[in-house]
Amino acid sequence: MTNGFTEITDIESLTRFLALSNGSPAIIFKHSNSCGLSSQAYTQMSRLGRPLGIVIVQNARAVSDEIEKRTGVVHETPQLLIFRSGEVVWTASHGQIKAEAVAAALEGIVGKQ
Repeated sequence: MTNGFTEITDIESLTRFLALSNGSPAIIFKHSNSCGLSSQAYTQMSRLGRPLGIVIVQNARAVSDEIEKRTGVVHETPQLLIFRSGEVVWTASHGQIKAEAVAAALEGIVGKQ
């Protein structure tokens, strides 16, 4: 995948992706290749203009399960999570995943520094 997405394929790459954020917000998008709504959310996230991690659930269900285990946020697809210092600070799913909403959430998170 392109458009600023870094594919997260295993638990090690999940841990590395979150660690590389170095205290800045890290965005993870859970995507299903077989869902039209997920495809729309993917298009929205490609417009965001920021790097983000993508978990393609058909290829990396164990990663999705690990995110749920670490955060307590129940799995949905599509789903977007914003992490800061390893904690989920914002989440959206399905039709809530819009570039403008994510950008506004990021502004609010960064503004709280």
